[in-house]
Amino acid sequence: MEIKELTRAEEQLMQILWQLEKGYVKDIIEELPEPKPAYNTVSTIIRILETKGFVDHTAYGKSHEYFPIISKDEYQNFATDKLMNGYFDNSVKHMFSYFVKKEKIDLKEADEIMKLIEKLKDK
Repeated sequence: MEIKELTRAEEQLMQILWQLEKGYVKDIIEELPEPKPAYNTVSTIIRILETKGFVDHTAYGKSHEYFPIISKDEYQNFATDKLMNGYFDNSVKHMFSYFVKKEKIDLKEADEIMKLIEKLKDK
């Protein structure tokens, strides 16, 4: 199955579902920051996520308990590949230099990245 890109609202709800592992619309709303969106808004977005193949549900009468069927890791891999291919010519070096130039990486993080690279070299 091909993974589709999520909107910001869809991704926000998926982050909550990945954390909860399963839940009803009211459980998801509880985890959202104030001001809370309307129940119908969240319910509609969850149904869109189900159509996109991210979520499924178990029905208990008229109630639906939702759960993710695409893992956070799977989506993270998809999003990272899309970012790398779309903006950095599939080059970690280009991505790293971009974040350094934009001052999104401080010296401590750069040092930690260098240590990770050294570990990879040793393997």
